Order: sequence, then C-alpha cells, then structure tokens
Amino acid sequence: MIYRYSIGCSLSNLKGARDFVRKSLEGQHIPEVELGAITLAVDEMCSNLMIHAHHCNPNDHLELSIQVKEDKQLVFEIIDSASVFDINKFNEPALENLIHEKRKGGLGIRLVKSIMDQVEYLKRDGKNVCRMSKKIP
Repeated sequence: MIYRYSIGCSLSNLKGARDFVRKSLEGQHIPEVELGAITLAVDEMCSNLMIHAHHCNPNDHLELSIQVKEDKQLVFEIIDSASVFDINKFNEPALENLIHEKRKGGLGIRLVKSIMDQVEYLKRDGKNVCRMSKKIP
C-alpha cells in the first residue's frame, strides 16, 4: 500500500504532514513510542527541506509518500525539485561543540539517522528524493 500527500513549504503545514504519517500508519500496530519517533523523523526532514532548500516558500511543494511493504518494512519518500542536499555528505557538527557553543539546532539529521534504519538521497526523473526506511516489529 502506498499513501501520498503534497505539502506547501511553509512550516505551518508540518502538522498536516505529521497527521498524514499517523493516519497512514494507523492500522500497522506500531507501538506509540515508535510511531512518535517515526513521525518526528519525517517532520524533521520535511522542515529541513522547507527551511534550507525552499526558504519556506509556500508556493514550493514537497511530495510525501509512505509505502507499507508486506514484510513490515516502511519506506518514506520526500520528493522535491530544489537543489540537492545529500544527507550522507553532510558533516554533522560534533556534539561537544554544539553543547559548548550552546547552539540551538544542528541535531536534526543525527536524530533522523538514529530513528530510521536507512536514510539516502537520490535523483529520480530530475527530482530529489530523500528515502528513509524503517522495519517495524
């Protein structure tokens, strides 16, 4: 089963994305803590793309899809047409530096990678695809 949702790149639209994730996964018997973490990871990637790639332009859109495979593998894709940002080439700031500098932010990608089993970026049909996957028990 594949679920799809289109979202304008305004941070005020993130609640709709979170609701979409929860509603799409409703019948999958995912523990609430796990569902909350998955929802947080999708929210974080959407907000990163909205802020850094689309500068919160509500006329730009992200296309979200959730595929639920028979083996309980969840595949999330966020598709957009901004300049590509490859999470795998991102140098995460050292945690010690963030704490020392009392800097707000900078932990989102680290958080997403700790929640999801796999996070990758690829190009498909001239668009950017952020693909995240998670196996649920």
